[in-house]
Amino acid sequence: MSDWAGIVWLFVLLAGNAFFVAAEFAVISARRSQIEPLAAAGRMGARTALYAMEHATLMLATTQLGITVCSLLILNVSEPAIHHLLEAPLALTGLPDEALTAIAFVVTLLLVSYLHVVFGEMVPKNLSFSIPDKAVLVLAPPLVFFGRLVKPLIVALNSTANGVLRLFRVEPKHEANSTYTLEEVATIVSESTREGVLRDGTGALSATFEFTTRKVRDVAVPLADLISLPESASPADVEKAVTKHGFSRYVLVTAEGEPTGYVHLKDVIDLDGDAGTPVTDGTGGTAGHGLGSYADPIPAKRIRQLVSIYEGTDLEDALATMRRSGAHLARSFTAVGATTGVLFLEDIIEELVGEVQDATRRL
Repeated sequence: MSDWAGIVWLFVLLAGNAFFVAAEFAVISARRSQIEPLAAAGRMGARTALYAMEHATLMLATTQLGITVCSLLILNVSEPAIHHLLEAPLALTGLPDEALTAIAFVVTLLLVSYLHVVFGEMVPKNLSFSIPDKAVLVLAPPLVFFGRLVKPLIVALNSTANGVLRLFRVEPKHEANSTYTLEEVATIVSESTREGVLRDGTGALSATFEFTTRKVRDVAVPLADLISLPESASPADVEKAVTKHGFSRYVLVTAEGEPTGYVHLKDVIDLDGDAGTPVTDGTGGTAGHGLGSYADPIPAKRIRQLVSIYEGTDLEDALATMRRSGAHLARSFTAVGATTGVLFLEDIIEELVGEVQDATRRL
């Protein structure tokens, strides 16, 4: 091989090394959430990019094989070529042959190392870090193709590496991490807000992160602070309570103060006459019969049931439970079953969006 052919191969191998480095960091850095919509839309390379991200360990083994081979060949091919090209001008210095050989080797090593580190490693790595989603669409298809060509060797190398990890009781991961942890998202929001990139004027984002750490006991209203009605309360009692306190829902309790259910104003507002007593329509005609006395206890079928939720339950899980049951109030209890308070749906919502006022509340 001529010296100039060796120089050409030097740049070819540098390009190959750069490709494998860029592909490696693109597969690791790209976010699945950004690639999946492109794959669904039929974007070229997106499906292959997803495959590469789902088989990250195999792709990393492929890139490491390519990088190692290119790196070894670069020195093997370029060193003799550059050495020979430098011998002629260095011979004019009159130095001994041993000195010329040493100087040519050092210059070759420094030059090749510089080209390899800058153009074969740093430039492609920084490029993939800067635009990982675009880079993986371009680099994943040829990387997957090369990986399939040498699949037996890649599988053997990857199996050996995974076996070593398992010896140290570390379970290998096959897919690149494509999600952020809650702590990472909180940090991103905090830094973005501080830099002025993101505005959280209402505090909703910050409240969302705090919400995930809250328990039922942190929000439930203690029994001692609860505005309640006896379980024998009548619609008239509910009306008086609304007039005095302004709340639209009231918990019904036993003589011992144990919650048994709750009623909403709209559950009893139509109980405006004795059962079986004609109710006029305002024109002298009969509109029907009353549904019960306004002074009688509220009918059992009008009383809503309380769901029971352990006080140590995460608030987001409590919210899901209340949504499934359709209940707006829940009884909180201890590990031994003792009632500690009542959880209101609007109190949970307030943890996320701030103060929520009851439409009938007196301010």
